Amino acid sequence: MPILPSHKLVSDNHEDIVNGLEDLHKRREQLATQVMSRLATNSDFSEMVKRNLAPYQRLMTYYECAMMEIETKFRVLDAEFGLRYDRNPIESIKTRLKGTDSLAKKLNRKGFPLSVESIENNIFDVAGVRVVCTFPEDIFTLADALLAQDDITLVEKRDYVSNPKPSGYRSLHLIVETPIFLEKEKRLVKVEVQLRTISMNFWASLEHQLRYKKDLSEEMASQVSDELVKLAEDAASLDNRMQALRTYLDSQSPEQLESQN
Repeated sequence: MPILPSHKLVSDNHEDIVNGLEDLHKRREQLATQVMSRLATNSDFSEMVKRNLAPYQRLMTYYECAMMEIETKFRVLDAEFGLRYDRNPIESIKTRLKGTDSLAKKLNRKGFPLSVESIENNIFDVAGVRVVCTFPEDIFTLADALLAQDDITLVEKRDYVSNPKPSGYRSLHLIVETPIFLEKEKRLVKVEVQLRTISMNFWASLEHQLRYKKDLSEEMASQVSDELVKLAEDAASLDNRMQALRTYLDSQSPEQLESQN
């Protein structure tokens, strides 16, 4: 992989930030329409959002900014790895903001008050950043690098890679707190970070499609669950074998690799 000149990296990063800010402004302009069109069926929550539209918009904008901060941190780490190790550990980064329907259901389910303040104080995964990595080892290397930064505070960690869910789901979940700098204040905003490999992401995406709104009998649901667990184990085996192969190749000098050809 060719190494880019440093000024090219700076230029690209600047362009990414400018594009990100333009996207943020566009999303802010569309937010009021989106909020009203995606209001939850819960009438109390709907009324709360209508009464508090400006504070709600402001809070969602804070989450947007926090997601941009976290995404930028990962893109910088990916660029650094490219320079140091001649490979990039990140395949893709996606961000998402929890919708009003999901917020309403979660507040109700957990018995929290229906208010803007309650969202900020009690729901820690409003803003989400998903990082898809190349190898399992990259998950923990990137997580450690993020948490080592002095402006990042770890709030919660759930390791479903080392300890998968009974369904077979694997991913590393972090709730982190990052500062965003406004005109007259600094605010600390929580963001959920999910790190997973390509195969873990592939499995999770298909698992969601297979289960979503499927009216299965109890017997069929059990069979599907068993098969999904087996597929998750196969995906994990593939990850481990790929990791072992990369580790082996990294341990070989160019001369050793050449002599084996």
